[in-house]
Order: sequence, then C-alpha cells, then structure tokens
Amino acid sequence: MKKLAIGIDIGGTFTDIIIQNKDSGDIIKQLKVATILKNPEEAIIASLQQELISEDIDFVQQIYHATTIATNAFLGQVNLELPKTALVTTKGFRDILEIGRQRRASLYDFSFERPKPIIPRRFRFEIKERLNHKGEIICPIELDILPKISAAIKQENISSVAITLLHSYKNSIHEQKIKEYFEKNHKDLYISTSFEVSPEHREFERTSTTAINAILMPIVSRYINSLAESFREFGFKAPLFIMQSNGGVSKSDQIQKLPVSIIESGPSAGVVASRFYAEFLDLNRVLSFDMGGTTAKAGSIVNKTITLTSEYEIGGDVHSGRITKGSGYPARFPFIDLAEISSGGGSIAWVDNGNALRVGPISAGSEPGPVCYNQNGIDPTITDANLVLGRLNPEGLLNKTFKIFPELSKKSIKKKIASKIDLSVTESALGIIEIANINMSRILRIVTVERGLDPRDFILIAFGGAGPLHACALANELEMTHIIIPNNPGLFSAMGLLFTDVKHTNVKSIREKIENLDYLMIENEFGKLEEKGIAVLDDEGFKGKDIIHQRFAELRYVGQGFELLVPLSDIKLVADNTSSKIEKLFNQKHKIIYGYIMENEEVEVVNIRVNSLGLIKKPILKKVKPGEKKPIKEAIVDHRQVLFDKQKEYIQTPIYDRTKLLAKNEIAGPAIIEQYDSTTILPQNWKAKVDEFGLIHLHRM
Repeated sequence: MKKLAIGIDIGGTFTDIIIQNKDSGDIIKQLKVATILKNPEEAIIASLQQELISEDIDFVQQIYHATTIATNAFLGQVNLELPKTALVTTKGFRDILEIGRQRRASLYDFSFERPKPIIPRRFRFEIKERLNHKGEIICPIELDILPKISAAIKQENISSVAITLLHSYKNSIHEQKIKEYFEKNHKDLYISTSFEVSPEHREFERTSTTAINAILMPIVSRYINSLAESFREFGFKAPLFIMQSNGGVSKSDQIQKLPVSIIESGPSAGVVASRFYAEFLDLNRVLSFDMGGTTAKAGSIVNKTITLTSEYEIGGDVHSGRITKGSGYPARFPFIDLAEISSGGGSIAWVDNGNALRVGPISAGSEPGPVCYNQNGIDPTITDANLVLGRLNPEGLLNKTFKIFPELSKKSIKKKIASKIDLSVTESALGIIEIANINMSRILRIVTVERGLDPRDFILIAFGGAGPLHACALANELEMTHIIIPNNPGLFSAMGLLFTDVKHTNVKSIREKIENLDYLMIENEFGKLEEKGIAVLDDEGFKGKDIIHQRFAELRYVGQGFELLVPLSDIKLVADNTSSKIEKLFNQKHKIIYGYIMENEEVEVVNIRVNSLGLIKKPILKKVKPGEKKPIKEAIVDHRQVLFDKQKEYIQTPIYDRTKLLAKNEIAGPAIIEQYDSTTILPQNWKAKVDEFGLIHLHRM
C-alpha cells in the first residue's frame, strides 16, 4: 500500500503544494498556485481537487502545513483584525506592557513613538496576590475581584484573556486558580496562562509572550478549524500538522493552545529542509537562502544543527535584515535564527525624492503581482527586471502554463524608473537586480559574519522560486565557491515540511550559579520536562523508540543580561567535573559568538530546556538516471539573448531543461537551467554538475 504525505506552504505570493510517496521518494504532484490572501484554504482545496484522484485520498497519511497567519495578524493584514483581549496580572503590574524595557528602536529620532501596548489599559485588570522569587506565597490570592473582572469581560465582548502573575514560573498555583474560575464561568473564552506559555523569569517578556498567545488563539483556532473542516469535507482522514518556529511540527489541536509557537512557521520549513540535506550529504556548514515572491530569508546550519534563538519581536520593524529591537512586541519562544528582508520576486522598484533607485520593501504580492503578469500591476518588480534581462522564459512561467508579457515589463521600467534617473531600460533593470543583490547579501552576512562565522567556509543551498536566479551573484559577493540547487527549489519549503519531526519544547527556570548546582536535582527536573513532552507526544500517537529528547541549558556570566543555549545531551550530569565541562562548553560558544571569554567570572544556569521529538519517517531522495559528462542534445531546448551581471551586452545563451539532465552531466556558464518551479542562472565564471540524486552543484571557477 502506498503512503502519501502532503506538504503545503502558503506564502505571500504563491501557495506551494507537494505530494510525495514516502516509501519510493517519488514526487506525485508539485503545484504552485497564486495565494488567495482573504481565503488561503480555497487555493489549497481547489488545487487538490484537480490533482488528487479519489482513491489516493485514503492513502494520505499526514498533511503538513506552514502558514504566515500569526505574523500577518500583527502586520495588519486585511480580514485579520486582532480580537479583544484582557490581561489579569498581579496588583501593581497593570502597566508592565506599557513600561516594558528602556529600549529605543530609533535612538536619535525625537519623534519616535513606541508601539502601542498590545492590550489597552482598560482591558488590563489587577488582582491582589504575591509570590517571592522562590515561588513562596507571601500574599494569598484574593479571588473576590474575579466576578467583577468576569462581568467586564462579558460586557466588553472580550474573546481571550492572558493571565500573568509575578513569579508564576516558580509556582503556578495562583494562575491555575484564576484559570479554573474562567473555565467554569466563560465557556467560550480563550485562556492563556504564562506558566503554560512562557515559564521563565523577566516579567515584561513573559507577559508580552502570554498576551501575544492569547491574542492569536481565536485567530489561529478559526483558521485551523476552517482548514481542517475543508480537509474533512474533501475526504481526508490524515492528521494535520503545523510547522512551528522552532523547526518542528505539532498537531493542529496543540497549535491552537500555543499559537505563539507558529509566528515564524512559514520561513522555518526551508531551513529544516536545508538541515536534512546537510545531514544526508554530510555537510558541516550550510547556509540556507530562500527567495520567494515577497521576502528573502537566510539561516545557518553548523555541524548539521540549526541555530536557534529565544529573542524575537513580532510586528516590529526590520532594518537591513535585522529586527529593530524595541519596535515590536517581544515573544520568548524558541525560533530558528533567521535574517529576513523584504526582497522577493514581487518586490517593487521605485525612485525616491532624491532620484535614487530603491527596491522594496513593498511587494506586488499575488494581487496584482509583477507587471508582466498582466493583472493590472503598474509598478516594476525584481521579476520584471529579470525578464527584461532575458533571464526568465518570455513565453511563460511554470512550464509555460503561466503566460507573461515582457513588453509590459519594459514599458513599466521605462516609465517608472528609466525616465526619472536618465538610464536606459536595460541599465535600469541591471540596477534593480544589483540593488536587490546587495540587500540580500546583508542577510547572509548577518547569519554568518555577525555570528562569528566565515561565509567562505559554507555551502549555499539556494531555493524559493527566485533563489537560484540570484544565488551565484550572492556567492560572488561573499566569496563563496559552492552552491547546491535542490531538485525542486521553488517548492523546497513545502518539501521541508516532509523532512521534519514533531517537536515540543519545555523549559524550567533554575537561576543558580553553576558551582552551587545540585545535579541530582537538575537530573530530576530534566526528567519532569521529558515526562511532559512524552505526555503530549503520546496523545499525538508516538511511543517508545519513536520519542527522543534533547537537553539544553541557558547559561550566562553572572550579571549579564542575555543567555546562550548550550546542548547538554552528551553530558552525564552526575559524573565528576560536570560543572567544568558545562562551563567549558559555554565559554567555547561565548568565544564564537562574541569573540571573547571571561575566565574569572562566575557562570550561572538561568533555564534548562528539553526538546521532545516524535520521530517521523522521512522520505528518501531518489537517484536519477546516470549519463555522460556532456548533457544529451535534447537537454538544450532553446537559445536566447541574456544579460548577466557585470556584462556590457547580451550573450546568446543556451537554455537547458532540468528534467532532461542526468547524473554526471556538467555545464559551463554562461547558461540557464529552467524547470517547472524555478530558473537557475549560471554566469560565465561558474560551472554546474549534476550528482546522483539530481542535485545541481554550482562551483565558482
């Protein structure tokens, strides 16, 4: 019996769907369709109805989905209004969301305004109670105020409530009592407690994270329920898994309880796929570069491990790929460490008041899309520039099934760009590409140079519909010499959904100097966190050897305001010299990240953390038919005039059909390799070689 899995990645421009036979590795179907922003599930169901025959529906075992709905909610997407949410907190801490941290997003901007509090003051309620930093009760909770708060919630038609009390990460008893009251008296109220969402110290970040979770619960629940209902009506019986920001998936019912976990759901899948390739090909240092229709993202994989961070701000500003601290709402949760910039195929090129050419951050998206789509778009985009330079097939995209119009691109660039800055259409198109490449090279530097890593030591995996178009130019900029183009680069993130495991993270606050640690106690606490993970994974159908745990500690020098995540899975905690071993690991990481260590400073453990994984059988990479060094004649399907970077004139360039390339084939640039979901540019100083799995390896000569 065949076993099918479906990966669905909804982006700002395209929705990618991939259907794979998990046993054979065969791709049954691959689809790119325009995203319907108001009702994204419509594009999914309509596509599956066309492509899946009725008998295949019963063979679908898992459905994996990556979504940007959580992020879009805070970016003001139409039809995603934030629900009314209340906050219940310790007396005296009503304004913690307003006070926040003394961090200015724009230090020298006298007109700078901080983000509005995520929950209005009139919806923030206080309750008399108090715990000390050890979790000991020093003022019992007074529940008499709850009926008054309850009445206000009903009167204001509040949908969701966040409960965050002082030091509840040490003792959750008071939060539990409030939760029980609301569960009893408000059947339809969404309830989010900090001890379940973010059981860590730092009151502002914990409160902000819990509030974000509460706000997202109604939005994400409605979306998931609607999608799941559509799947049921279609005939699917397979469980629905949602990609999380930490690089793992979880069943949809768990996501409804913890929607803060999917804020970076969309971009995570591509990094997970890159990690799979790093492991499969035994590559120690890999950079993932994902350029879609709206944004470009970069992440790093070192020693086959994805870099994670717990610092993130949702709804904030992004400057040159960096999140501007203090401009958004903090969320303390494990996130894949990504750098992102608004530079995708649909990013709009424009001329500012100083007659300087700019690209992005506004995107044409799927509606109306680039000018060449002939959907009433008027502003030129990166896609239009690539088309004018001959890098895209003028007859159409997606195997010529999506007709495009090069003349519309030329007219738009001439009117909107060339006529304003006294350049030709060709020069303007080259300028658009060069600026976009400079912008995107910054995010690759952020995840390497700014993390103490040398990009020249890395192999670049380029994907997304537009990633292979720009990969060689970016590699030249960073002096990288090796690029890998996956088999399905335009659908790589959807493919990545099939390469991940179910993942749940549990954390415990410790706050103790490493020299004073009771390792028997730490071992016991790790055991409790693992039991929590097992309980959730058991509900999701995982047993015994299909469950593994990864242990971590968050450490810092005493007095520091930040921590570093250090893996502890390979350390036996009750052995001799445990403290020195952990301290050595911390110092090594501190040296890599910050360039120095403080040998005489004491180290403390802030939190311990456990990732509990439910292992899912991964699809296999299928070998392709071997050939000779020279591709077969039929692989060259056309020639056309193409203008490459730093060239003065168009070059007659061979166009290869990737589906006709065989293992061992080699191609010297200049050349273009086309396929259904993407186009790969091979400049003159690069050569390509196809390996036994059909992956294209680009090498700088």
